[in-house]
Amino acid sequence: MTHMPDLPPYLRPFVLDVEGVADQSVDRVGELDFYRPASTARTGAILLIHGGPGPAGLTTSPRDWPVYQGYATAIAQRGLVAVVVDHSLIRGLDQLTAAADDVEAAVGLLRADSQVDPERVLLWFFSGAGLLAGEWLDSRPDWLRGVALTYPLLATPPGVDELVSAAEVIGRHDRGGGAGKDSNSVLPVLLTRVGRERAELAGPVAEFVSAGGTALDIIDVPKGQHGFDMLDHTDESRAAVTKALDWAIAHLGEDPTGQLPIPATPQAAAAPAATTPATSRRTSAPAAAPAPTRPAPAEPAAPASQPIATTTRPTAPAAAPTDTAAARVVGREHSAYEAHDLEAFLAMYSPTAQLQTAEGKVLRGRRLLREYYQPRFEAGQCKTELIHRMTLGEWVVDQSISHDGDHGATPAIAFYRVQEGLITEVRILA
Repeated sequence: MTHMPDLPPYLRPFVLDVEGVADQSVDRVGELDFYRPASTARTGAILLIHGGPGPAGLTTSPRDWPVYQGYATAIAQRGLVAVVVDHSLIRGLDQLTAAADDVEAAVGLLRADSQVDPERVLLWFFSGAGLLAGEWLDSRPDWLRGVALTYPLLATPPGVDELVSAAEVIGRHDRGGGAGKDSNSVLPVLLTRVGRERAELAGPVAEFVSAGGTALDIIDVPKGQHGFDMLDHTDESRAAVTKALDWAIAHLGEDPTGQLPIPATPQAAAAPAATTPATSRRTSAPAAAPAPTRPAPAEPAAPASQPIATTTRPTAPAAAPTDTAAARVVGREHSAYEAHDLEAFLAMYSPTAQLQTAEGKVLRGRRLLREYYQPRFEAGQCKTELIHRMTLGEWVVDQSISHDGDHGATPAIAFYRVQEGLITEVRILA
């Protein structure tokens, strides 16, 4: 852990080691700093909204704090525009309404920027700025692709003019759309919460979580304190910030136009990695009888004037093991599925996981996975026979027969990608 006792908290370094590249630029426009990626292509954008009020004697504006510069640089390195806005809340909670106006104006400038796709914007609120999030959670404009909240303040202190409460509106649009929204649309929301949160903040956050239901993705930092992304230089902090960045980037991605990737290597193309029936808690179907072998045609004799070439046939590669770390993660997902334990099932997926159904629909994030699978879990329709399993590094390929729907037994092949102990990609063919 890095110790920086001589620096005020807000001037301590960002927990990730990020440095701008030569082609990356920062443009200051009024109260906004635009962090631009090396590419000049039009892209989505994230507005970083600092907390407040600031500490007494503050001399450095929040957009010059290492923590926000760090987040913005990391976002630009990933190919998106990041914008840090200085707003009035830093001067005191009595400026809450003015801060809301500042953020709304910043959104307008951001969406008007020539490098920003105005239909792909995400708002990220930190600390006291959580008080500004409720109005956006309620209005849910069509261009808003997601809202992230990091150690947020969600309850207005006594004597302060209250804006829309995030806890009151978070679940309001859980299943339906607002004006101009498709009835099945749900605004993605990410909460990063810390285990050592101050009591006056922890209670409202718990209320927010309770009200959020399926509208929330959550990243927990059990040992983190308020401001962990500048105060706690630990692996836990770095992992939490990285996951939050992953989540934000994923929700600003282009709409899927193709299929999720399938691993391909020369060895995999030549032969399956393994075709041994997998050991499973599920009932295994009998293996199909092997196809009859046919004698290979005789090779023509070489002309007498030429030497006969000797052909060395390659040795068949050894079968890859099916008991790998990735396979065990998929196995735990299968066990939770069989047990009709939806929460345990979802816990095996990354917050930014993508799943492509057999119909070609692509789902992103645990929240959409919950919506997709919940009716099936509630109906008790979670029955699958695992026939064969193959593995290749971080990939697991399962051949199975599904009995989940109304169409009887359905053969299927599922490709799972497992990274850092969680499933990040799934593609189902049926």
